[in-house]
Amino acid sequence: MAIDFQDGKNRCLYAARKADRDWKALIKEYVQVEGKDVLDLGCGGGIYSQALSELGAKSVTAMDYSSEMLKGAKDNCKDYSNISFAQGDAYDTGLKDSSFDIVLQRALIHHIVHLEKCFKEAARILKPDGIFIVQDRTPKDCLIAGDVNHIRGYFFEKFPKLAQKETDRRHKGETVQYKLSKAGLRLIEEIKFWEIRKEYSNFEELAEDLKNRTGRSILFELTDDELNELVAYIWSKLKDRDSQEIKESDRWSIWIAKKK
Repeated sequence: MAIDFQDGKNRCLYAARKADRDWKALIKEYVQVEGKDVLDLGCGGGIYSQALSELGAKSVTAMDYSSEMLKGAKDNCKDYSNISFAQGDAYDTGLKDSSFDIVLQRALIHHIVHLEKCFKEAARILKPDGIFIVQDRTPKDCLIAGDVNHIRGYFFEKFPKLAQKETDRRHKGETVQYKLSKAGLRLIEEIKFWEIRKEYSNFEELAEDLKNRTGRSILFELTDDELNELVAYIWSKLKDRDSQEIKESDRWSIWIAKKK
């Protein structure tokens, strides 16, 4: 069963970690965030709204279509005075034309069917020469084999049905590039990036995260029994590692574009 983002019990599933410092360094390398008005579209739990604020944004608007996600984000970001919140969706934000210097869509477009419509809305609300950052996984990113650092790969080794579900909902890099151009956005850079998701001091911490399906919508496709089988499978792969610590990373594709 797919995750219900409107269910209050899922409110904090996407607010349980901090953005990787290397992610912030990467964005800083390519995009001038300091002093800018930024929209975090599809903000989830507000993790990256926080990161954008910490990068020096003048203002960050955290937007999500789910009222429950926004409640979690508001609580998560309560100490950040320059973050505000708005409910809206990627096809129709309800925001004014040319109102943002930067729009971020991180881990959003695999929930989006009509990419061009989504990207045109982003272009509409960007200021002239505004920057659009899209981050998601392509099908190739998803199917990298599992190892001690890439835990997600084990999901698909254990349950091939998840691999099919995952690749079906992901957009190819060529498709993203084409739809950006059709929406009036000029691609500046496409980056492959291994982002640290979270560091665990031992397997038990990871197992708890997995069993709670924390920040992993794909795991809602498994029953509780299947999820327990998955945790046991991952343990069988990791039990002989040299260190108790686990640094979980995922590979992402990041497209940085400018409004034409």
